[in-house]
Amino acid sequence: MLFRAKWVVLWSLWAARLARLPTPPVRVSNGWLRGSVAPDGSYAQYLGIPYATVLNRFQAPGPEPTWDGVFEAVDENIRCRQPIYLEATSTSGQEDCLILNVYTPLNKPLDKPLPVMVFIHGGGYHQYSGSRMVFGPDYLVNKDIVLVTINYRLNIQGFLCLGIKEAPGNVGMKDQVAALKWVKKNMRVFGGDPDNVTIFGESAGGSSVSFHLLSPMSKGLFHKAITQSGSSLSAWAFQYNPVYLASLLAKKMGLDSQDPYELYKYFMNKSDTDLVVTRVPRKEGNVIISEILYTPCVEPIIEGEEPFLIELPYDLLLKGEFNKVPILIGSNSQEGILFTGMDEKIDKVVFEKALPKDLVFPSDQERRKVADRAKLLYMGEDEVSVKTKAKLSKLYGEPYFNYPVLEETELLMRSNDQPVYSYLFEYNGRRNILKNRQSSDLRDMPGATHADELFYLFRLDFVPSLFETDMIEKMTTMWTNFAKYGNPTPEVSELLPVKWPAVRPDDQRSFHIDKQLNTLPLWYNETLLFWKEVYSKYRRKKIVR
Repeated sequence: MLFRAKWVVLWSLWAARLARLPTPPVRVSNGWLRGSVAPDGSYAQYLGIPYATVLNRFQAPGPEPTWDGVFEAVDENIRCRQPIYLEATSTSGQEDCLILNVYTPLNKPLDKPLPVMVFIHGGGYHQYSGSRMVFGPDYLVNKDIVLVTINYRLNIQGFLCLGIKEAPGNVGMKDQVAALKWVKKNMRVFGGDPDNVTIFGESAGGSSVSFHLLSPMSKGLFHKAITQSGSSLSAWAFQYNPVYLASLLAKKMGLDSQDPYELYKYFMNKSDTDLVVTRVPRKEGNVIISEILYTPCVEPIIEGEEPFLIELPYDLLLKGEFNKVPILIGSNSQEGILFTGMDEKIDKVVFEKALPKDLVFPSDQERRKVADRAKLLYMGEDEVSVKTKAKLSKLYGEPYFNYPVLEETELLMRSNDQPVYSYLFEYNGRRNILKNRQSSDLRDMPGATHADELFYLFRLDFVPSLFETDMIEKMTTMWTNFAKYGNPTPEVSELLPVKWPAVRPDDQRSFHIDKQLNTLPLWYNETLLFWKEVYSKYRRKKIVR
């Protein structure tokens, strides 16, 4: 009887979600649309709104579609083409996938528009979407902001960079720009302030935010930025030799060529599924985070094409040529645990081969010297094996996430006339979903792994909200304070008893988010300073056209 009662409750909850209460129609630039009221009645949700069209594969998005009648904005399952699993032979999603979702409080002031937060999802530029199934809006919207989540083209469909008019590169980033333009044009309809837009993202979404800071194309489309565990300086987030990387995929599919036009024609004749499921295996000895990804690139100047990025990210940051807005930027203390747990070839890792791809050494001897130092710092006298993966996890995290985030923080701080806030998220709680699913040797390590902070900002349907309510309240308050005021702790309170200081040349500190809130030095350990030294000598400074 008890079992039956549980199923009745579950069915009732699901049925309530399906039986949507419609909102009154609203008029946006595309036409009229109607959303639905959230199950708890606190906010309206407008799902699957098309913000642009895909007119040509590998090219910038076309204009927003228009329609007659009323568009029913209730489809939460639209995603861009992607593998169902990392090594899968099947895909989900569609190529015409450029939609966004808007969530707005129902009890909001009529005379004062609310701050807007636009979330850019991560997933290595090859997975995920802005769906509420993972990024539930409840916690943030309840803080009196309007939340927007977006889709953008992924994989080679979004990031084929051939440097020709037919495939110039960065179309996934140009999709994001189109979404931000739609937000600027339409937010007042939803009670949002188009002059107070904060972009934020995690992992590839965080590096996307970093790229928007650097792109003239994005200027004026946002007013604050939050970068979580991603940077335009991350080795995995940027293509230095994009035509070569495209040729590796083509070769795996059957074409041996590095001619951009031949590659373009070949890929145009392939199905979405073929383009997505064909993967170039990483070289033996590399860590999983060095697997080939199709990501942003520097574009050449092409007549009739507006480029998204025309110089190396490091050069732009060094020169102070970026969009000057308040910035909140940080990472998690154990970023590498997630990737170590995913790596089935961990016992094959060789430090010399596992160094980030954006390091260039004048000789093999210098490479070996750096690799030997890294191995000693991370492993001590231990050898690489499944048994020592907890130690090795730092190699999967620090040079690929923590170091580039801190380097970018320092460069931003030097030239920004607006405040830059740095954080380290180290809290280990019941909503550290990705860490808690690892093997015990990784799960028992202190701290938080990659993406763990997300579930203190977004609701997950299968994780009860009664868990970790205090940290949810802390995180959502700080993030929305930043969106509202440009300061995550405008005043101290019982909830937030410690002031979060901006990073300054004479006071370089990060805000330490753990059970107790406090501050710590920006460069907080020996291994991060090691990577700072290594990159100062060996950073890659040229792209290959």
